Amino acid sequence: MSSQMSAIDLLKLGDEDRKKPFLNQYWSYIVGVAFGLGTGIYMNFGTRRPVMSGIQKHVIASAGWCAILSYVHKMRDDYLAEKDAVYRHYIELHPEDFPVPERKKIGDLFEPWVPVR
Repeated sequence: MSSQMSAIDLLKLGDEDRKKPFLNQYWSYIVGVAFGLGTGIYMNFGTRRPVMSGIQKHVIASAGWCAILSYVHKMRDDYLAEKDAVYRHYIELHPEDFPVPERKKIGDLFEPWVPVR
């Protein structure tokens, strides 16, 4: 089906039924909490305190890392959306550069096999 569609038809398919995977949705929070805990532990280790003392440091560091990584994630999504929009616009302006690919059978793609002994 999709091999016989033009580039513009493929762009118009959209992703209404597509759902983002779990890790793609929450990676910034997972990594933020891990980095926050690591930052608090590192600070306590550097000052020769018990590893989990001053739990407010861990909470504040986790919140800070989550905020920073969420901002990075949002900026990345905005950048990729803009890039996709530029590609879509170019394809709409220059459809002659994106012809419909011709349909080929698998047997036509392979070269004849000659055993080498």
